[in-house]
Amino acid sequence: MKRINALWVAAAGSTALLALGAAAPRPAALAPSAGGLWEISGVPGAKFAPRMCVADPAMLAQFEHRGRLCTRLVISDSPPSAVIHYTCAAGGFGRSKMTVITPRSIRIETQGISGDLPFNYVLQARRIGECTASAAKAH
Repeated sequence: MKRINALWVAAAGSTALLALGAAAPRPAALAPSAGGLWEISGVPGAKFAPRMCVADPAMLAQFEHRGRLCTRLVISDSPPSAVIHYTCAAGGFGRSKMTVITPRSIRIETQGISGDLPFNYVLQARRIGECTASAAKAH
C-alpha cells in the first residue's frame, strides 16, 4: 500500500512539473499589469461583459479557449505589446497581440481556430479589482 501511495505522489509531482513547464514566461510587455478580476468587453455575441479572475494577465491571450489546457509561446515582446501564440491539448489554437494601454487596461487582438471554425476579434480587458468569490460571481 505504501508503494502505491508513493507512486501516486510521484505521478502527481511529475504532472505538476509538466504543467509548470507548459507555461510560457511572462512577457515583459505585461509587467505593469497584475493578476486579479478583469472585465472583458467586445466579446462577440455577449450581452454583458464577462469577468475573469486570472493570476497572470497573459492568460487573457487565450480568451477564446479560456479554461482549457493550452501551451503558450511568446512570439514577440516589445513593450507595450506582446504577441502570444497558444495551442490547446483538446484542439484549437490562437495568436493574440496584447497591448498594455495602462496597467489596468489591455487591448487584445486575437485570432485562430476554435471548434474547427476561425475566429478574429478585438477585446478590451479592464482590471476592476482583486479576485474574491463574490466579485467573480457578480457577472
